Amino acid sequence: MKTIGIVTSGGDAPGMNAAIRAVVRVANYNGLQVLGFQRGWEGIIMNNFIPLTPRSVSGIIELGGTILHTSRCMECQTSDGIKKSSKNLAANNVDGLVVIGGDGSLKGALALSKVSEARIVGIPATIDNDVFGTDETIGFDTAVNTAREEIDKIRDTAVSHERIFIVEVMGRQRGFLASMVGLTVGAEIILVPEIKYDEEALFGIIMENAARGKRSAIIVAAEGIGDTRKLSADIQKNTGLEARLSIIGYAQRGGSPTARSRFLASVFGNKAVQLLLDGRGNRVVGIQNSKVTDISLEESCGSTKSLDLSILELAKVLAT
Repeated sequence: MKTIGIVTSGGDAPGMNAAIRAVVRVANYNGLQVLGFQRGWEGIIMNNFIPLTPRSVSGIIELGGTILHTSRCMECQTSDGIKKSSKNLAANNVDGLVVIGGDGSLKGALALSKVSEARIVGIPATIDNDVFGTDETIGFDTAVNTAREEIDKIRDTAVSHERIFIVEVMGRQRGFLASMVGLTVGAEIILVPEIKYDEEALFGIIMENAARGKRSAIIVAAEGIGDTRKLSADIQKNTGLEARLSIIGYAQRGGSPTARSRFLASVFGNKAVQLLLDGRGNRVVGIQNSKVTDISLEESCGSTKSLDLSILELAKVLAT
């Protein structure tokens, strides 16, 4: 093991830079050369990379986004794209590749691992927190706190005007972010893609709360639950209470990573390099029960992480 590569792909997440920093400095400490492929899988396919040294990653631990940039690359999903990636890794004598990203990025890593001789290790970094094999992903805590801060402010307006606010957070397919945000802001209702909601039951909860004197409410909804704009209009029409929609959007992906996200980035980066030094590839690092662990790429990509429904139940109890 002499040279390793790093790529950040898919959606960005706060803490990716901290992970890059950790990988580069641990690798350098162990005498390895590091190449940073730019703009995600596109960089590997186009053979576009820069050398990374301890000095080139100075002052990035606190930065959101990724200094290597990222992109959505359709070619990497084709057999030709995968073959080009493998060829370029070999041409640059890349013995190991660290892939920093979410579920889609890790599936790309799995496909590449089947044709490349380079050992590949995945570092889960996504605000969706949906990677199997880790209790938490890099960036999730930051996104939760970004949404929490915004909703705390919205709550002030909701109470002052006695309004119902639907706050849409990210999560097209999974509700990990919505459930954690909803619990921590004291939301009256949490809507996630995994559970189809009943509009009539939702109206009933709002009316019951109003009868008890609770005429304002926060509804945290993952973007994947459906048309939140229509839901807002339906609530106002069927309850007689003012309803508004606030979409937090891409702010959840940005910003300086929290201490928790930086911590995970640091320990995940160290673990990834240690796996490569030990001659182990096709792994995904993670944290389970406060212990840094790793599982196979195939197991991670072939399994679905379950949403903790007890969080939703607790949120209901605490919202009464």
